[in-house]
Amino acid sequence: MSTLNILSGGAAQGLVASMAPAFKALTGFDIAGEFGAVGAMADKLRKATPPDIVILTAALVAKLAEEKLVVAASMTDIGLVETALAVRTGDPQVSANDATGLRDALLASDAIYVPDTQASTAGIHVANVLQQLGIADQVVARLRIFPNGATAMRELATSKARRPIGCTQSTEIISTRGVTLSGALPPGCELATMYTAGITIAAAHPQQAHDLIDLLTGAGQQEQRRRAGFISGRD
Repeated sequence: MSTLNILSGGAAQGLVASMAPAFKALTGFDIAGEFGAVGAMADKLRKATPPDIVILTAALVAKLAEEKLVVAASMTDIGLVETALAVRTGDPQVSANDATGLRDALLASDAIYVPDTQASTAGIHVANVLQQLGIADQVVARLRIFPNGATAMRELATSKARRPIGCTQSTEIISTRGVTLSGALPPGCELATMYTAGITIAAAHPQQAHDLIDLLTGAGQQEQRRRAGFISGRD
C-alpha cells in the first residue's frame, strides 16, 4: 500500500481527512501519520521520524526549514485558525465580548478542557490568557489538560461536569462530535494562527506531498477550508 506520511498539528486534522478521498483518487496514496500538539510534532521530526510532509504553525515550519529539516521552497500557507470557546452540544452558548466576559465565563465553569499548555499553540495561549485575566490560580484545579485539542474536545463532549467549557483551536472544535463552537476569544485575548505545510528534506514521496499541498491550498477548496475552520489562506 502506498502511503504519504504526515506530522501535523491537530488543527489541520479535519481538513486533511476531508481531502483524503480526493488525494487517493489523484495519487493512489493513502495518508497516515500523527496529529497533535505542534511542539511535540516538531520534536518527532527532529528525532528522525521520517514523514513526507509537515503541517504546523508558520513559525515552526520556518524554524524547521532553518534547521534543514523542511524544504524552504515548499513552504505554503494553508490558512489562519482561531483559538475559540467550545461547549457540549446542547449546553447554553457561552459568549465573551470582552476580557471581562471571558473572565466571568471561565470562572462560572466547573471544568475547563484545554490542550497541552506547554506544547500546543492553543494550550500555551490559554495559559497566558488565564494569567492575563488574573485567574490562573483560581481555576488551576478546574483545568482538564490533554495532549492535544482533539482529545480535549472528545473529553468535553462526554464530561459529567455541571458547566464545562473548552478552549482550543476552532478547527478541532468543528471536527469533534458532541461539542459546539461557541465563539472566538474576545479582542485583547484572541489568537489567530497561520498554519503552513512543508515538504521534509527526507521525504520519500515529495511529488505526492506537493500534490497534497496543492489540494489543501487550491482555490477550488476555499469553501472546504472555511467549513473546516480556516478563515483565510491563499484565496
